[in-house]
Amino acid sequence: MKPLRVAQVAPNIFPTPPGLSGGTERIVHDLCKALESLNVDVTLFAPSDSECDTVRIGHLPSLSALEARYGAVPPSIPQVLEAVQMEALRKRLESFDIVHCHGEFVHAALLGERRPQSLTTIHWRVDELDRQLFFAAFPDLPVAGISNSQLEGVPQANRAGVVHHGLDASRYRLGKGGGGYAAFIGRMTDQKQPDAAIRIAQGAAMPIKLAGAIDVGNPTYFRERVEPLIGRDAKHLGAIDDEGKQALLGSAEALLFPIDWPEPFGLVMIEAMACGTPVIAFNRGAVPEIVEDGVTGFIVETEGEATEALKRIGGLDRAAIRARFEARFTARRMAEDYLAIYRRLLAR
Repeated sequence: MKPLRVAQVAPNIFPTPPGLSGGTERIVHDLCKALESLNVDVTLFAPSDSECDTVRIGHLPSLSALEARYGAVPPSIPQVLEAVQMEALRKRLESFDIVHCHGEFVHAALLGERRPQSLTTIHWRVDELDRQLFFAAFPDLPVAGISNSQLEGVPQANRAGVVHHGLDASRYRLGKGGGGYAAFIGRMTDQKQPDAAIRIAQGAAMPIKLAGAIDVGNPTYFRERVEPLIGRDAKHLGAIDDEGKQALLGSAEALLFPIDWPEPFGLVMIEAMACGTPVIAFNRGAVPEIVEDGVTGFIVETEGEATEALKRIGGLDRAAIRARFEARFTARRMAEDYLAIYRRLLAR
C-alpha cells in the first residue's frame, strides 16, 4: 500500500519549528515528524527560514524574519506571503491525498473542489464574526477543533472531529520542582492576565517568575498593569525557548494560568505537565478538557481560589502528572487522531 500523501500548510508568521514564539508552528512541526513515523508521506509548506527536516516548499522568509531584517514592514506583507504560499500549493494540489491547512482563510477558496479532501485546523477562537462569515461561505470545508470547547463554535456541517494538541514527548522531561516559586508563561496581555498571576502568587506568599513577550498589539497593558507589580518576588524573564521552559517549569511549584478569554487549547498547560508541573487554571474555554482537577492541577473560578490551590499544590504527584501527559498529549497520539480523520475524509 502506498503511503498517504499529506500536505501540511503552516502559517507564515514564524518559521517551522519556531524559536521563542509560535505555538502553532511548534504543533505543525511535531505533527509532521509524528506522521512521518507512522509512514505518512508529508510535505511541509512553510517559510524558507524553517529548519524542519521534513520535505519543505517555500522560498520566502517568515514575517518575523523580515521584521528582524527590515524593522517595520508594510502591513500588506502577510497577504503577500500567503499569496505566494497559496500559489505554490495550487501548482501541486494533485500531488496530495489530503491538504491540511493551519492558516486563516484564503486556502478555502484556492482548494475549490478539493475542499472535501482537506482539513483545516484553526488555532484561535472561532466565536467571532470573521469565522462565522467564513464558515457560512464554505460549508463543505472540514474543520478539526483543537478542543471540544472550540468546536462548539463551528457549524455542524464543517465539523470533522476534535484533536487535542500533542508534543514530542522527548522535548521536556520530568522536573523535580522544589524551586519555591510559581511560573507564568504567555503573552503579556489582558487575555492571559499575568497581573492576576502575580497577585495569586503574592496571596500564597510565593515568588513568581513570568516568561513571555510583551503583546505588540497591547503594549500599554504591560506598562500599566504588570510592570508596577514587578519586583523582588515577581520577575519578568521575557520570551524564552524550549530549554528555558524546561528550566523554568521543571523547578516551578506550579504553572499559573489565569486566563480571561475562551482559550481554545492552551499549549503551555501541556508543556508544564510534560515537566511534571501542576497547573492552576481558571475555568475558561478548553481548560476542563486539559487539566484533570486534583490530578494534574486545579481548576478554579477566582484569584482567591487560585491562591488557596497554590498553597496546597505540594499534594500533587509530579510523576503522575508526567504520566498523564504521556497518556494524553504526545505528538504521536495527535498524529494518530489526525490520521483517523484523514482516512474518514477520503472514505466519504
